[in-house]
Amino acid sequence: MTKDTSLGPVPTMSLLAFTSGFVDTLSFVALFGLFAAHVTGNFVLIATSLAEFRHGLWIKLLVVPMFVVAAVLTRFYIIRRERYERDAAAHVMLGQVALLAAFMVAAVYHSPFDHHEDPGAFLTAMLAASAMAIQNTAARTFLSGLPPTTVMTGNLIQVIVDMVDIAHGHGNLGAKRARLAKLGPMLLSFIAGTLLGAVGYVTVGFYSLIIPIVTVAWLALRIRPHSVPA
Repeated sequence: MTKDTSLGPVPTMSLLAFTSGFVDTLSFVALFGLFAAHVTGNFVLIATSLAEFRHGLWIKLLVVPMFVVAAVLTRFYIIRRERYERDAAAHVMLGQVALLAAFMVAAVYHSPFDHHEDPGAFLTAMLAASAMAIQNTAARTFLSGLPPTTVMTGNLIQVIVDMVDIAHGHGNLGAKRARLAKLGPMLLSFIAGTLLGAVGYVTVGFYSLIIPIVTVAWLALRIRPHSVPA
């Protein structure tokens, strides 16, 4: 079972993908190569930093346990609400809004970051990772009926496979076209998020985070309390 939104599944997953693309790009540019949403990508960067002695090692090391802690706490909250037959979806999404806002405030207050071991940079990175941990947890719980919105590799491969199959008239073409109609807009939204995240940071800095904050807040207000088949 998965929660529904008044926007429908395609706009919902597209806006979430836009958010993750935006935040990941901004955090990568501003926080010494940090992936806030695609946190496992930091393992590659950590290994690279160790091998080539690049800067930003500690900030990447610390966000991983923080990401895990935020995901665990989010799941605990969802379980607690479900045991009392109460909906957690809107609260969880608003929790992401709060952490994204805290991320922006901390970043604006502490920036510019002089070096990768700046305490303000550490705090900012922790808040960014925590916010995106909530979205990742939501994707595996009450939004589990939607494709992943933070990691696009699998979605891109699915789009490629379906396009090739449709071109060759292979398989259930109706189902493949329907899947493309969902994955295509989400993939494009993610790309748009990455581009806007970069442009936003270059033009107005961390204040550009108001865009994903408003986006997730809008989604939170449209999460329906009933469940529909995934």
